[in-house]
Amino acid sequence: MTREMPVHVQGNESTRRPVALIIGASSGIGRSTAQALSREGWNLVLASRSAPALAEVERECARYGVDTTVIPTDVRDRAAIESLLVQAAAGSGRVDAVVNTAACVAYGRFDQIPAEIYDQVIATNLLGTANVARAALRQFRSQGGGELVLMGSLLGKIAVPFMSPYVTSKWGVHALTRMIQLEAREIPGVHVTLVSPGSVNTPAYSQAANYASREGRPPPPVDPPEKVARAVVKSLTQPRRERSVGLANHIVVLGFRLLPAVFDLAVGPLMKLTGLSRRPVADHPGSVLHPHPAGEAEHGFWDRLGRRHESADSPVPVAP
Repeated sequence: MTREMPVHVQGNESTRRPVALIIGASSGIGRSTAQALSREGWNLVLASRSAPALAEVERECARYGVDTTVIPTDVRDRAAIESLLVQAAAGSGRVDAVVNTAACVAYGRFDQIPAEIYDQVIATNLLGTANVARAALRQFRSQGGGELVLMGSLLGKIAVPFMSPYVTSKWGVHALTRMIQLEAREIPGVHVTLVSPGSVNTPAYSQAANYASREGRPPPPVDPPEKVARAVVKSLTQPRRERSVGLANHIVVLGFRLLPAVFDLAVGPLMKLTGLSRRPVADHPGSVLHPHPAGEAEHGFWDRLGRRHESADSPVPVAP
């Protein structure tokens, strides 16, 4: 289904730019999406836990002459998310699109990742998505429609070792999104799209909690966050059930479903070879419990083949 952008009213009435709320806007895919939408002329409300990083994104988007509002918010806080939607709609009376890219990662064996870290990854990725979707649908009902884009993952369709909380949460996000899509068919003017990237060059790997003794990295082929952002922008005018972003995604999913015994035999060695670098790291909670603004950026440290840039030296996030 193809839809037009929200109408810009001209003549005697003031022109109204469409408004997008981007959650997780301070880094990676969310940051790329903010820049892409600002270039398209959308006014933006930017949210994440990191106020300093959001201020940088606000300056990046202001170059395109759009209005931006920064509201630091944690998706795990349901009341804060409900307040965020109210504030986002305060200016023009509506929010035309809500995009949630907020997520965190933890590496390590299931029984070696601290329970607190495990639970907070689930709370951010899955329960945070539920908080955002619930508030967005309430706003869309009241205003007569809107576009909701939720971020899934290739790892919401397959299983890999050493990433249990992330994989579990993304499987949940995929299930949650399908349920919302089925129920949203009864809400006029509301569309829900799931965007499922494969490996993306973002700071998520260096920001991750790590109890695997080796730094996590994106397995090749690695896409730039701008590619995923383009899929998000397209979903606002051409909503669909799901958009997969990644050259190898369909092949990997097919192998997982059709050849489970072969997949299980191969995935452990492949994960150690391509999903964990040789760079040793001490156990640390990353940015799971607290934001780490110094590590937030649009891009990570990885090339197309998953190799770390030689000059890259990311600071290890530590709790304040």
